[in-house]
Amino acid sequence: MTPTAIQLGGAILFAIAVIHTFSAKFFERLAHAQPAHAGVWHLLGEVEVVFGFWAMVLIVYMALAGGGGPALHYLESRNYTEPMFVFVIMVIAASRPILRLALACVRWTARIVPMPASMADYFVALSLVPLLGSFITEPAAMTLAALLLRDRFYSKGLSTRLQYATIGVLFVNVSIGGTLTPYAAPPVLMVAGTWNWDLAHMLTHFGWRSALAVIVNALGVTLLFRAELRRVPESGGAVGEPVPAALIVLHLLFLSGVVVFAHHPVVFMGLFLFFLGIAHGYSRHQDRLILREGLLVAFFLAGLVVLGGQQQWWLQSLLERMSPTAVYYGATALTAITDNAALTYLGSLVQGLTDEFKYSLVAGAVTGGGLTVIANAPNPAGYSILKGSFEHEEVSALGLFAAALIPTLVAIAAFRAI
Repeated sequence: MTPTAIQLGGAILFAIAVIHTFSAKFFERLAHAQPAHAGVWHLLGEVEVVFGFWAMVLIVYMALAGGGGPALHYLESRNYTEPMFVFVIMVIAASRPILRLALACVRWTARIVPMPASMADYFVALSLVPLLGSFITEPAAMTLAALLLRDRFYSKGLSTRLQYATIGVLFVNVSIGGTLTPYAAPPVLMVAGTWNWDLAHMLTHFGWRSALAVIVNALGVTLLFRAELRRVPESGGAVGEPVPAALIVLHLLFLSGVVVFAHHPVVFMGLFLFFLGIAHGYSRHQDRLILREGLLVAFFLAGLVVLGGQQQWWLQSLLERMSPTAVYYGATALTAITDNAALTYLGSLVQGLTDEFKYSLVAGAVTGGGLTVIANAPNPAGYSILKGSFEHEEVSALGLFAAALIPTLVAIAAFRAI
C-alpha cells in the first residue's frame, strides 16, 4: 500500500511524538538552562501534553497540505468519547467519599491477608483494586489505586527502586486486570461487540489468567521489598470529619451511572455536571477535585485519538501478515508505542480472523499495556497522580519500561504458557 502524503506525515509526526515522550527530561533541563522560556519548556516536558501538541501540528500540516476543510472534517470525525469518559471517571473516582470507601475496603481486606499491615495494604492496592477495574472500569481502578498508593506509601518517602517497581506493577496489573468482563478494558471494549464476546467468554479465556498474573505480580513485588514496606509507618486514618453515608451512596450512584453510560457522553457529561453541583454544595466533605489532572489526561488521550487515526494504513497491513503467535508478541511490542485500544480496533476491521488470532491480538494488547505511558488509556491517569512523588516530578520512560518488564513477562506466561 502506497501511503498518501498526509498518511506519511501523520506516521512521521506519530514517531516524533513517541520519541518526545521518552525525552521529557531533556525539556526539563532546557527549562532550567533557559529560564526566560522556562514556561514553554516545562509545558513540552509534560508527558500529558505531548500527543496533544503533535496532534495540533498534524492538523496544521493537514490544513496546509490538503486544505482547511478536510483537516477540520478529519478532526470532527474522530471519536472523543474515551478521553471524555476518562476525565469524568478520574474526577469522580478521586472524590473524598469514593476514596474513603475504597480505603475502608482495602483496609478491611488487608486485615485478612496474613502479612504485616503495611505489606498487606500494599499487596491489596496492587491486586484487588486492579481486578476491580473489571467492574468499575480500568480508568477508575487506576485512579483509585494510584491515589491510595500515593497517600499510603509514596508520600512516606519510598526508595526510587520501590517507586518504579510499584508503578510498573500497577500499570501492568491494571491493563490485564480489566479483562474479567467485556466492558471495562478499552482494548476489549473495541472488539467485544463486533466479535460477540460476552462475560462467560471473557472469564473462561481471559479472566482467570489475568487474575493469576495480577496476584503473582503483586505478591512478588510485595515480598521482594518486604523489608522496606515493613518500615512504612501506619496511616493516620482519615483526616477531617466523617463523610455521611448518604453522600457516599450518592457518589457511588454517580460513578455507576457514568460506567453504565460509558458510551453515551451526552448522558455521562450530564451526570458529571450534576456531580459538580453536589460536590460544590457539600464542599466541606470534599477535597480538591482533580480537574487539572483529569483535563491533562483527557488532552493526552484526545491527541492520541487524532494522531492514531493516521496510523491505520501501516498497522492493519502489518497485522494481516502475522500468524496468531506472531500477532501476540507483535501486539505486545506495538502496544508500547501506540494505544492498545487502537490496535484491537484495527484488528476488528479485518475480516475472516480465526478465534486464535482474535485471542492473540487482544491478549497481546493487554499484556504490553504497562510498558509505557501511552500503551494503555488509563496509564496517563496513574502517571499524573504519582509523578509528583518522583525526582523532578517525572517518571522516566526507560525506568518505567524496565520496571514493567518482569510483570509483563509474568502476564506472557499466564496468557501463552497456561
